[in-house]
Amino acid sequence: MASPTDVRKGKVLNYQGNPHLVLDVQHRTQGRQAGFMQVTMRNLNTGASTNTKIRTTDSVEIMHTDMIKLEFSYIDADGYHFMDPESFEDIILEESLVEDAKDFLVETQAYSVLHVDDKPISIDLPASLEMKVTESAEGIKGDTASNVQKPATLETGLTIQVPLFIKEGETIKVNTADRSYGGRA
Repeated sequence: MASPTDVRKGKVLNYQGNPHLVLDVQHRTQGRQAGFMQVTMRNLNTGASTNTKIRTTDSVEIMHTDMIKLEFSYIDADGYHFMDPESFEDIILEESLVEDAKDFLVETQAYSVLHVDDKPISIDLPASLEMKVTESAEGIKGDTASNVQKPATLETGLTIQVPLFIKEGETIKVNTADRSYGGRA
């Protein structure tokens, strides 16, 4: 058990029996009363956010976490297969775990997977990824009055808006936060 003053952004707490990722922490005091920590956290099992007060006299359980780099291999009926590049061990993640990241899973690409107590909890996507355009319509000549864009389908099946000059077979950067075009790779 730890003191609430040890709680920091990025730590994982055992709160109400579930792992919660700390998103924001503020230490507050009110006159003569004991201080408290205003903590915003996200339940790693359900994805729901919680805003709670933890008194500085309470104790909290900070869970052991590891960020492990894994390479995405393939998908089959068992789940999403990742490989540990150091031990070459095959690690299978369930679809519910990769739900938010599955549009960005490119074969042989390395991803950071958050493990809490040696159990995979979530995938941490990089800010941008290089992906190949598999399908894109040709731009219409003369249709360049302003920032005109067209839809393009990427190798994972994700469809985003790209500038007219992007063609099939090109590799582009995709911003993972807002699923937008980030430039040529």
